[in-house]
Amino acid sequence: MTSVETSLQEDLLKIGSMTFRSRLILGTGKYPSPQVMQQALEASGTELVTVAVRRVDLKSRATDPILSFLDTRRYTLLPNTAGCYSAEEAIRVARLGRAAGLSNLIKLEVIGDPKTLLPDTHALLEATKVLVQEGFVVMPYTNDDPIVSRRLEELGAACVMPLAAPIGSGQGILNPLNIRFIREAVKIPVIVDAGVGTASDAAVAMELGVDGVLMNTGVAGAQDPIQMARAMRLAVEAGRLAFLAGRIPKKPYASASSPEAGRVETR
Repeated sequence: MTSVETSLQEDLLKIGSMTFRSRLILGTGKYPSPQVMQQALEASGTELVTVAVRRVDLKSRATDPILSFLDTRRYTLLPNTAGCYSAEEAIRVARLGRAAGLSNLIKLEVIGDPKTLLPDTHALLEATKVLVQEGFVVMPYTNDDPIVSRRLEELGAACVMPLAAPIGSGQGILNPLNIRFIREAVKIPVIVDAGVGTASDAAVAMELGVDGVLMNTGVAGAQDPIQMARAMRLAVEAGRLAFLAGRIPKKPYASASSPEAGRVETR
């Protein structure tokens, strides 16, 4: 094992009491087939996989087209409340997922607008408070607002998951400054969620110092989801290593790789 591989093995993502080697979290929707989904998850190296509680058959997990293809010995399931438009609805769906034995984790989504799919932060805070009190490990999808992120932390969220761009838009990191502000505002993990379209977007997110990246459409909607999953894996690893290594500062003028000082005259 190389020193780089050893470094990545020891650099763990911690969410609540759980740890993961991979900092890439993948969704399970929109794939051309369950088989492609299964192969893409494997290629990505992910260990944490989101499942929309409202879109799976909790009564017949053995035949559900998503759940039946997920090896729970290999992946930790992260139920999500996708499609919920109120705190009450999101709380009910979270309880349903836990009662069905999916997980104590919950990716909490409370959507405020059907066109942009931007979160309703007031309802999100309300739902987070209730679910934390009920013992859930809450991972809230939120806007890129450091104030809201700090309030989510105060309520007991296990991490914050600010959007990079609107869900499924593939526009990449639209506001890197706010992501930096969020990193400074909270002590819990920051996981960029939504808007990643290609590998360079994932690398940029990780170079900003976030703790992980969650994506679905960027992989599932690619022409070759399996190849894109592998590209995302490498991008997340590269971005993390670059952040840990520390980039050189940006300068307005050139700086020679071979400085003039100490140059030997050859004439």
